[in-house]
Amino acid sequence: MEKIGIEKKFNVVGTSYGGFVAYHMAKMWPEKVEKVVIASSGINMRKCDSESLLQRSNCECIEKVMLPSTASELRTLMGLASSWKMLRMFPDALWNDFISNLYQKNREEKIELLKGVTLGRDEKLIIDPLSQEVLIVWGDKDQIFPVKMAYGLKEILGDKTKLEIIENTSHIPQIECAQEFNNIVLRFLKGSQ
Repeated sequence: MEKIGIEKKFNVVGTSYGGFVAYHMAKMWPEKVEKVVIASSGINMRKCDSESLLQRSNCECIEKVMLPSTASELRTLMGLASSWKMLRMFPDALWNDFISNLYQKNREEKIELLKGVTLGRDEKLIIDPLSQEVLIVWGDKDQIFPVKMAYGLKEILGDKTKLEIIENTSHIPQIECAQEFNNIVLRFLKGSQ
C-alpha cells in the first residue's frame, strides 16, 4: 500500500474471492487495516463444503464451477450465485459473450490461481482470528457458500466480529439488495452499529 501512497490506516471490503483478499490484507497489515468487511466469502471452506458445492452444481471439478467455459456451465454458476430466476433464461450467445470477456482472457493464469487457493482441500481450517473489527455480510439463500458458513466464520474470526444476514438474497447481496448491503457496510465503517 505504501507503493501507491497510502500511509494512513484504511478499511478493506471484499466479496467472495475479494473477502479472501480482505482477510489476508488484515492479517498481513494489522497496524494499517482498521476495519474489515467480508461478504459471501468462504474463507473457512473445508473439503466437505467443496464437495457439497460440487454436488449442488452437478460438476465434477471446482474449475468448471468457478471458471466456466461453456454457456451451460456459466448458467449453472449464475443459478447458484443469484436468486434471480430470469438469469437462467438468457440466451447462450449472451453467456458466451460473458465467458469470452470474463473467463477466457488469461484463463491459464486464473486456473493456476484457483489451484493455488488452499480452500476446501482438507477438513483442517488454516485461518485465525483477526485483531480488527470485522463485519461479515451474507445472503441467507447463498448456494455457493451456504449461510451456515457465515456463522462458522463469525466464531473463528473472534469477539470483534459482527454478522449481518440479508434475507432473500444469495451469493451477491451487493447486487440483489444493493441499498441494504451498502447501508449495512456504511454503518459499520462509520462506527454506528
